[in-house]
Amino acid sequence: MTTYLLSVGSPDLIGPAARGAVISAFLVFIGLCLLWVFTLATQDDDPERLYVAGRSLPPLFNGVAMAGEQITVFVLVSLPGSIALFGYDGVSIAFDSALALGVFLLLASRIRATRRSTLGELFSLRAEGAGTRIAGAVVTLCIAVPLLMVQLRAGGITAALLIGMPTEKAQVVCTVMMGCLITCFAGVADLRGTGFVQVAKVPVALATLTAVILLALRLFDWSPASLLSAAADQSLSPADYFRPGLWARVADFGPLGTLSDHIVLVLGTAMMPHLLLRLSAARDASAARRSLSVAVGLTGLFYFLLITTGLAAAAVVGGGRIGTVDAKGQGAPILLASEVLPHHSTGRVVLITLMACVAFLAVLTAVASVTFAAAVSVARDLIGRKGPTRVGEPAVLRLSVVALCAVSLVLTTAVHRYPIEFLFAFSLSLAASCVFPALVYSLFWTGFDRRGLLWLVYGGLSLCVLLTLVSPAVSGTEEALLPERDFALFPLHTPGLVSVPGAFLLGWLGSARPWERTTPPRHTAPDRGAPGALIGSDEHVAGG
Repeated sequence: MTTYLLSVGSPDLIGPAARGAVISAFLVFIGLCLLWVFTLATQDDDPERLYVAGRSLPPLFNGVAMAGEQITVFVLVSLPGSIALFGYDGVSIAFDSALALGVFLLLASRIRATRRSTLGELFSLRAEGAGTRIAGAVVTLCIAVPLLMVQLRAGGITAALLIGMPTEKAQVVCTVMMGCLITCFAGVADLRGTGFVQVAKVPVALATLTAVILLALRLFDWSPASLLSAAADQSLSPADYFRPGLWARVADFGPLGTLSDHIVLVLGTAMMPHLLLRLSAARDASAARRSLSVAVGLTGLFYFLLITTGLAAAAVVGGGRIGTVDAKGQGAPILLASEVLPHHSTGRVVLITLMACVAFLAVLTAVASVTFAAAVSVARDLIGRKGPTRVGEPAVLRLSVVALCAVSLVLTTAVHRYPIEFLFAFSLSLAASCVFPALVYSLFWTGFDRRGLLWLVYGGLSLCVLLTLVSPAVSGTEEALLPERDFALFPLHTPGLVSVPGAFLLGWLGSARPWERTTPPRHTAPDRGAPGALIGSDEHVAGG
């Protein structure tokens, strides 16, 4: 009916001989992770220490944790596959994602100097009131829920494939089980606790990817040139592999579609609410800059390794086989890990187990961070808005975490038959269209006011929703949510090219209100005794 994230009926990549060892080691790792997570649980009821770790995290620790925020299971499985199948177009996506933290670095000092952590609080910089805080919470939830659905689904299906059971029933069961485990973690952790797990994930992920790449490079006598040549030769289109336009959705609408994707990826990735919350944990603006410098370096290394993994997967496995497992190539890193060593070797079992552990850590931390940031917004912006230390707010936070995870898990299992990867781009589009313009205006324009903010936020949200619904991501193409229907009126897959400038324009119109300034003044009769002269003057003053 539709394209799966990882196709049901995919071949068993592990084999019956190794499956038992992989599953056992994977379950032991999950158990150790959960035990460690519960040791990080906090009983502190102080919202400041609970939400932003008392703004006391060291720059190095916080920087590594910020880099960990970029290592999600969806990126881990989808980006190498895009590079393996589409070459240059996939590499450009990786560069956009790495560039996002550089954009965030430009605003980091000013954001940290405000001492505000949620979107509702940041939106209130020049527009105080309950309405602006509610707008911040609405945008946070609209960004978080689609992200949670994509991450939960990717984690569950990847786990099913890694343990050698790629059936539809196993995929759903793995998704539900991982969702429940992650809910337990997110329900007891605070920002410092999630930070420790993020910091532990970064070296494990980097080391695993490095090991896979070195083993692949060994097959080509340690020659990067030979690996690149084999990647092109084994791809679906050797002549065009290192040229733009191989990805069909990029070629459909030419440079405008590519530009829209770039805008969404760069600005959206930089403006995620959980990244803003992590920034607030820095000691001061200077520490925030140092943290981001560390994060930029580690994130750049991570994306370099992902690019190399994708090229290695194309060279070792081949684009044809990767495409048979999944049309979007999201099984590429798993296929590569299963092919770089002999099938009956112990090292192969260890490598596949490490890949499974990295995938679990990626989905654990990604879902926990997104859920925690959204729950903080609910507790701080929607429910408890009175007083510096609000009694009962931690309980609201915990309940919000469980509710968000439960809702996201129910929605994920309900739509498990459909390709929902476009929701990831939708979340990025919301962040790029609603958060980035609002923060730029709030930080740099003194004339920005409440009306402008609400017009910008809700206008940008409406544009993203409407343009996505009538885009090729939902109907009209084979990879769409509803491929058998065609009501795609908007030609681009992402709305950023229209929604981001549109949000900026709405924010300016709502705040500047140029129609009030250009209203021509009323001129009264020159008769000094006429009553209309005074009335006309009053009306002119009121109009100005």
